[in-house]
Amino acid sequence: MTDYIDEIKKLMGAADSLGTTTPIQILACLTYTLVCAAIIYCVYRFFYRGACYSENFAVLLVMVAVITAMIILTISSSVALSLGTIGALSIIRFRSAIKDPLDVGFLFWSVVVGLTTGAGMVPFALVGSVFIAVLYIFLTLLRTSRGTYLLLVRYNDQAAEDVAKIVDDLGGRLKNKTVYKEETELTVQIRFKGSDTPFLDELLATEGVSNAVLVEFTGE
Repeated sequence: MTDYIDEIKKLMGAADSLGTTTPIQILACLTYTLVCAAIIYCVYRFFYRGACYSENFAVLLVMVAVITAMIILTISSSVALSLGTIGALSIIRFRSAIKDPLDVGFLFWSVVVGLTTGAGMVPFALVGSVFIAVLYIFLTLLRTSRGTYLLLVRYNDQAAEDVAKIVDDLGGRLKNKTVYKEETELTVQIRFKGSDTPFLDELLATEGVSNAVLVEFTGE
């Protein structure tokens, strides 16, 4: 049994000596990681289309990439530390809820950047980050060419027919209808291009309509 343990120690010592990482290599790895993380940050910062932009989450994306790269460097340089790192990470639990599904994609992107740069696959990390950034920007611009909105209209019985006609012309989809004693409130999902909203003026000009509100719908 003692000979077996000694043999394992020898193998681990050999692996550690073969995987020695110099400070210059560590600095280069973290620099490349920051470059890729900066791409992620800029894409999230300037092309985020959710209901509420979070600067803390944008900073978190950079930190996750760098921390993941450090973990991979640790694992690749020492077998003993890799076993300890795996054990330590296995007890970590995250309780924060992610509100936007796209945030999961950005977070996974940061983790992959850290994995690839930490493993020394810098060209793959750079090319992959640029490709994902271009793809996301293209899909975002394509999606915003025709936006989805929620139209909230409050009116009395006198304006019911006129409101129904305007909503039908917009191709609206009824999401909610609340009836009060003297008024009715409609929530309708509509889609249109651009920012020109003449139908709001038409609704407000209708006799019996008290207010009309347009809110961008993001699914949240």
